[in-house]
Amino acid sequence: MVTLPEPGHRVVVRYLLPSGQATDALGELLEADAETVVVDGKRGVERIARADIIAAKEVPPPPAPRPRIV
Repeated sequence: MVTLPEPGHRVVVRYLLPSGQATDALGELLEADAETVVVDGKRGVERIARADIIAAKEVPPPPAPRPRIV
């Protein structure tokens, strides 16, 4: 079983798609229970079954945007 931080932290979750390919969800962990993990990322809110999760970990906040040079 994968250990996740408390909701509100930024995480990356690697999980299996129905095709068998692995993909990642990167964003804020909204909730996690015994069956489902919910991550809010750039692709929107993703509900991931715990049984499909391969790995997960907390990650640092995104870097600050670079200033535009005009």
